[in-house]
Parts: sequence; structure tokens; C-alpha cells
Amino acid sequence: MPKASRIKLFIPYAFKDEREQLKRINTGFYHPTQKLWSVVNTTENWELLRRLFKGKSETKQADKKVLIPSKSLNEQSIQALADLKQKLVLKAYSPSTVKNYTSALTQFLSFFESRNIRDVTKEEIEAFVYHQITKCGISESAQNTLINAIKAYFEHVLGRERTVYEIQRPKRSLTLPNILSKEEVKNILKSVENLKHRTVLMLIYSAGLRISEAINLRNRDIHSDEGYIFIKGAKNKKDRKTVLSPVLLAILRTYYKAYRPSYWLFEGQDGGQYSATSIQAVFRRAVEKSNSNPWATVHTLRHSFATHLLQQGTNLRYVQTLLGHESSKTTEIYTHVLSISNKNIESPLDSIDEILNLVPEPPDTPVDKEDIDAIA
Repeated sequence: MPKASRIKLFIPYAFKDEREQLKRINTGFYHPTQKLWSVVNTTENWELLRRLFKGKSETKQADKKVLIPSKSLNEQSIQALADLKQKLVLKAYSPSTVKNYTSALTQFLSFFESRNIRDVTKEEIEAFVYHQITKCGISESAQNTLINAIKAYFEHVLGRERTVYEIQRPKRSLTLPNILSKEEVKNILKSVENLKHRTVLMLIYSAGLRISEAINLRNRDIHSDEGYIFIKGAKNKKDRKTVLSPVLLAILRTYYKAYRPSYWLFEGQDGGQYSATSIQAVFRRAVEKSNSNPWATVHTLRHSFATHLLQQGTNLRYVQTLLGHESSKTTEIYTHVLSISNKNIESPLDSIDEILNLVPEPPDTPVDKEDIDAIA
């Protein structure tokens, strides 16, 4: 897409020379799971790629996302939205959930604008969700939000029984979290020169915080004597404690002397809370400057915290507590991304001594990782 941040490339195995040249581009990055290369989307890189693969390439644009049509709602629909918002606020749902649910319900109300919502059947709701998937291409996450919004309206506003809106949901996909290596984390932190920016990123990584938890920290939440950080009202309104690194504590003291925050640990220029968008912008610049994984986000630091703890042998239950997960199954996803190598796992082949007589002499030319992937 024209506004995409990176250009993805599939390079056939036979294009060895071209691949070697692409490796020399500073922003070049190989994605093992996708078997694709990518470079930053700039005019210069487009010209370089055209010269490099002249007469041997095919360019494809990603399919444009279909915009969901919007129109003004009638008075009945506007009142329905107001009723849902009131119920959600009274039930103390988070502002982001209220916003997402009202936005999703707007699509539903617009679709059935000529109908009395009370008369819409379960089959019609499923048909509507199917329409949004096939015609508008909404994601699985958006599909679930849409169903939850409809569910909330029928249950909390109309007072319907649960059986009315138990409609088909998408099968949950198992997606592995994006992880940074310790070396990448170090390079990202080293590339940030501003003291406040470096401190907030170090805090998120060292304690496994969500970005919202970092900006909601108060000065009094850092308990240096007891050695923990107190997280108040985190996800699902749960308080918890997490580890306070001695290294982080040292930089926090330096930061506090320099900035003297009055209430919030990280304050913006106007004295209020530091914004999530500012932290995200700082992290994006650090990733680009350090030439780290371009798909990483601030939340990747939290994923990396959990994975690195497990790699160090920390008990899964402790990691679950530090992250604030209600179920251990949520934490167990990080066991799927632990490094697999002959340093920590022995293959059963190693125990068959006589097989060594069948091992051929190593080839004269080295074989790199990508060649092995191509052979596989």
C-alpha cells in the first residue's frame, strides 16, 4: 500500500546475488516465519529495488481495505447508543471499552435502522456479522467486539436472556507474540538519548508493564525499600505488584532529580500524565535508529520481559503473577516462543552413537540459515 511503512519481498532461492545485495541495505530485514524480506518504504528504496530486480520482478499492491459505510442515525438509534453508553458507564466499563462498543453498535443500528431492534432475531444478527466479514473484511478481533457490543445491548439495555445472543464466534487463532532478543532490547535502549524517554522504556521492559500501566504510575507506587512496583487498577481493575530492578531504581533516582515529577511518575509538558502516543513515537524512533525488528511495538517489551524470564528459568507461576494474568494458560503462550537450540535441548539422535559413522564430511562452502530454509 502507498502509505505502508515497509515493502515486502519474496526472493526465490536462485536469486543469490540479488539477495546478498539486499542484505547490505541498512533497513533490510528477513522474516523467517513469512519467508519474506522487507525494506523501509521510501522512494530511494523503490528505485534501488527496480534496478536490482530489473526485468525479473513482479509488483503487487495489497488489497485495499473496504471502508464500512457510515450514515447519520435516526433518533431511535441515537437513543439506543445513549442507553448502552449509560449502562456501560454505570457498570464501570473502561472508557476504551465504552468507545469500542458504541462504535461497533453504530454499525449494527445503521444496518437495521428501518427495523425495531427488539424484533431482530438471532439468525438476522448472524447474517449481519457474516455481511461485515465478507463485504467489509473486518478482522476476528473486530468481529468479537461487534458481537460483544450487540450482546451488551441486548443483555444490559433490553434485559434479554443470554440464549438470545449466543451467536457463532470465530475460532480463536493461536498467534505467537512478537519477541525481541536481549541484544535488540539493549540496542533500542542505547539508541535513546533523552533521560525520560529511556527511563520509561526501561521501566516497561524491566517490569513487564502495559503502556497504560506505565503512564498511570504515581511517584508513591515505586517502593524502593521493599523492592517492588505497585500497579493500581490494571486490566480488569486488578491491583498487583511487580519486580523493581536495582538497575531501574538507579536510573529512576537520576530521572527524579532531573525532572521532579509532582504526582505522576511520568508527566507531559503541561504537567499532566505522559501520553501513550508519545511513548509509542519514542519507541518507533528507537527501533529505526537501532535497526531492530521493525514489527516491534511498545507492547513487545512486555512480551520480551516474560520470555526472557522463562529463558532464565523463572517459575511460570511467578511470571503469571508479575504480568497480572488471571489464567496460567495466558502466560503459557510464552513457552511457545522460547529459543530452541542444541544448547538447551538434546535431540534423541544424539544418544545413538553408532549413527556417527554415517555422518558425511562437511561441505567446503558454508551454508547460511536462509539456504537451509530454502532446502527445507
